[in-house]
Amino acid sequence: MTAEMALVKPISKFSSTIPRIGDSRLPSTRFFTITMSSSTTQSQAATLTKKKKAGKKEISETLLTPRFYTTDFDEMEQLFNTEINKNLNMSEFEALLQEFKTDFNQTHFVRNKEFKEAADKMEGPLRQIFVEFLERSCTAEFSGFLLYKELGRRLKKTNPVVAEIFSLMSRDEARHAGFLNKGLSDFNLALDLGFLTKARKYTFFKPKFIFYATYLSEKIGYWRYITIYRHLKENPDYQCYPIFKYFENWCQDENRHGDFFSALMKAQPQFLNDWKAKLWARFFCLSVYVTMYLNDCQRTAFYEGIGLNTKEFDMHVIIETNRTTARIFPAVPDVENPEFKRKLDRMVKINEQLIAVGQSQDIPLVKNLKRIPIISALASEILAAYLMKPIESGSVDFAEFEPQLVY
Repeated sequence: MTAEMALVKPISKFSSTIPRIGDSRLPSTRFFTITMSSSTTQSQAATLTKKKKAGKKEISETLLTPRFYTTDFDEMEQLFNTEINKNLNMSEFEALLQEFKTDFNQTHFVRNKEFKEAADKMEGPLRQIFVEFLERSCTAEFSGFLLYKELGRRLKKTNPVVAEIFSLMSRDEARHAGFLNKGLSDFNLALDLGFLTKARKYTFFKPKFIFYATYLSEKIGYWRYITIYRHLKENPDYQCYPIFKYFENWCQDENRHGDFFSALMKAQPQFLNDWKAKLWARFFCLSVYVTMYLNDCQRTAFYEGIGLNTKEFDMHVIIETNRTTARIFPAVPDVENPEFKRKLDRMVKINEQLIAVGQSQDIPLVKNLKRIPIISALASEILAAYLMKPIESGSVDFAEFEPQLVY
């Protein structure tokens, strides 16, 4: 059904009206370590701590911040216990395992001197927002590493094949996080991942919600990376940092991970074939799309710096992710309905009001009172988007799984 909808503007048009960011050289700076600390409130702070002498910079954690996840590991063991679930199609998982073992990107993430040279040339808002991009991306990849590593350990006895795939995915995520953290060192920063493991709060999701959320995360990651890669390949003048040159191969890790979660859901059709599954599928799609759109619209300097129109880029990614997701989810939002984007744009304006209140000099009580009508308006828009007529999609009569690369 989605194939009949209007296509988004071609990627080559993304850079048609975006001014180029200057590249004058910055003086060298001192080295910092970024550590994430927990607090007694519902927010956390990231601090930049100089070697031997602390200098702190707080970065507020909000609902849009990358989070760490945990799940019901006992239930996960039951779901993939081959003795309990005799109907598990292990041939799919064994085929995937062989693909993961091949490790196509084993020698891909090798740095060169271009990284540091490019970082030294970056300045102003682009430099600041690029550091945040690296930090947030590293946090997200490291979050995946922790979850996959624990799943690999817990499922080792009940389903060794699935357990090994999780372990190999944790290898990929660790490799990505390490590569991103090394990128932070080009800006004289480093994320303390060991401290982050202990101090970060964890969000609990039941296994089926982990499947929905992580599948979407991996697939939307694929479309983000491949879209940026293709755009910069066509517009090399905007190649401000060499990490983007790695995105073509990198995004295939994301795609393989998404394929694995697709196979996991197919092995548990009860997560896909009833009315509750349709409601949850739409909820997670909307949550992921709205979060990305609001996040990116707060960081237009980053996307403009690489020659992209933020909203056009996001809508392209959302539409392509939604089309991919429709192959497995029983229902998805109709993101190609023009009204969907209009609702997203209204959410952006409301979110800007929310941010302005948070940055005001009002006392906390006044801020909270001002937030009430704004949050209500945002919730109303999200609910209206959720209640839009969805697209019935997916199938419980799954075709035989064939892992393949997507370009």
